[in-house]
Amino acid sequence: MYVPQHFAETRASELQRVIVEQPLGVLVLVGAAGLDANHLPFELDPHTGAHGRLLAHVARANALWQEARDGDEALVIFRAANAYVSPNWYPSKHETRQQVPTWNYQAVHVHGRIRIHDDERFVRGVVARLTHAHETRAEPEQPWRMRDAPRAYIERMLAAIVGIEIEITRMVGKWKLSQNRETRDRLTAADELEQRGDALTAAAMRAAGADQP
Repeated sequence: MYVPQHFAETRASELQRVIVEQPLGVLVLVGAAGLDANHLPFELDPHTGAHGRLLAHVARANALWQEARDGDEALVIFRAANAYVSPNWYPSKHETRQQVPTWNYQAVHVHGRIRIHDDERFVRGVVARLTHAHETRAEPEQPWRMRDAPRAYIERMLAAIVGIEIEITRMVGKWKLSQNRETRDRLTAADELEQRGDALTAAAMRAAGADQP
């Protein structure tokens, strides 16, 4: 990923925050037929290994788990705030006319090594972690738990999936949020986005580049 210095995000805490808040990642591998991409919800475990790990599962019918070999390089892409930005939203455009459209976004590329876990204990643990993370947000008063379903049914469901583990080797973050613009342009564009219902990108733009002139 091309990352100009003024768009680079190197704080591990911020990169991890995006993964936790936007857990649907794109897992990219090189398979027998070339590049392959799968959209999967991931659980971040920051305390295992030098840089943490990502946990997920795939359907047993998905050829990924049979084609991938333990130790293969993997890339997982996460994206958070993103929006089109019109030059009309920059005050400076109306003075100089020297602005062009752009697209702002936050992206995290996680590089690592994949491992396949085709065993019930690991898969059950991954499902439990994912379920806990998302049910406590979606249904905080009465989150769904695996024991809410018949045991035999859960066992059938678990047998139909295979566990995925990504040992993280490095993370690359890009926060392209108009940090290369004047502060008034960045903040006015953020206000425009919020008025149009995109509070997430607006907040990210306001937080970025505070030290820029």
